[in-house]
Amino acid sequence: MEAQIGLGNFLTVGAILFTIGVFGIFLNRKNVIVILMSIELLLLAVNINFVGFSMALDDLAGQVFALLVLTVAAAEAAIGLAILVVYYRNRGSIAVDDINMMKG
Repeated sequence: MEAQIGLGNFLTVGAILFTIGVFGIFLNRKNVIVILMSIELLLLAVNINFVGFSMALDDLAGQVFALLVLTVAAAEAAIGLAILVVYYRNRGSIAVDDINMMKG
């Protein structure tokens, strides 16, 4: 007996990951690294939905687009962490409150 993974399963997992990512951004406004990880969770949830719809529609376009989004997310994470390292070297802290002082 074979268990099938349906579109509902993909959408459920994607919705759970998206909710965790949104809560990670709004509940934790002190740690920049946690905010970056929450953004990555949001992108991962969208990719899971792309793959689920791609499988349901028998079309590879969603899977290819998910790979492109993963590539952009990896570049975004690398650039974001590089900016944090440079900021830490200059200021000695990566607290979100200190970053907000840069406005104006």
